[in-house]
Amino acid sequence: MRALKNLLENNKAWADGIKSVEPDFFEKLSHQQSPEYLWIGCSDSRVPANQIVGLLPGELFVHRNVANMVVHTDLNCLSVIQYAVDVLKVKHIIVCGHYSCGGVDAAFKNLKLGLIDNWLRHTQDVIEKYSSLLSKIIDEHAKLNRICELNVIEQAVNVCKTTIVQQAWERGQELSVHGWIYGLHNGLLKDLNICITNNSELASIYQSSLTYLSEQN
Repeated sequence: MRALKNLLENNKAWADGIKSVEPDFFEKLSHQQSPEYLWIGCSDSRVPANQIVGLLPGELFVHRNVANMVVHTDLNCLSVIQYAVDVLKVKHIIVCGHYSCGGVDAAFKNLKLGLIDNWLRHTQDVIEKYSSLLSKIIDEHAKLNRICELNVIEQAVNVCKTTIVQQAWERGQELSVHGWIYGLHNGLLKDLNICITNNSELASIYQSSLTYLSEQN
C-alpha cells in the first residue's frame, strides 16, 4: 500500500496521453511557465482548477485553501499573489468559490472542528457582515449558497486591496480581478458580476455585484 501503484500508473497514462498529442510538451514546459491567470480557489477535491476551465499545465497558476479565503495576514496567499503579479505578470486573478462548500457550511453552523475554527472565523466575519441580508432567506440551502457567493465577492475585494494589486494598478499594469463560483451539481462556473481592473472601479463594481446577487432568485 505504500507505493500507491494505481496513482503512479494513472500518472504514466496521463503523461503518455499528452505526449502522444504533443511529443515535446513537457520538455518545453520544463523551461518556463507563462500563465495569464492566477486561480485562488477552495481546497475541496471536487473542484480541480485546471480541469474545469479546460487548461493545460503551465496555463493556470493556482493557490487553494479552505473556503478560498484571501486574508491580509496570510503570507502564503500573499506570496502567491505577489509572484503571480510581479514575476509571472498574470493578467487575471480569479477568486473561485463553490456551492455546498464544507468550510462555509462549518462557519455558518458554527461547528467545532479544531484548529480550522480559527481560519473559518474569517468566513464567519462575512456572515456577520451580511446578517441582515441573510435573515431574509428562509431556506437554509439557499442561504448557504448565498453565503458562498458573498464570500467570493468579499475575497475578490480583499485581493484588490492588497498592496501587490494596488501597486500593480498604480504602475499601469494590466490586471483584472474576477469573482466566480462553481456548481458541484452541474459542473458549471458562474460569473458573480465582479471584474475590477483598477482602483477607481472597486467601490462601484463591489456595490453592483451585491445588487446583482440581491436580484437573483
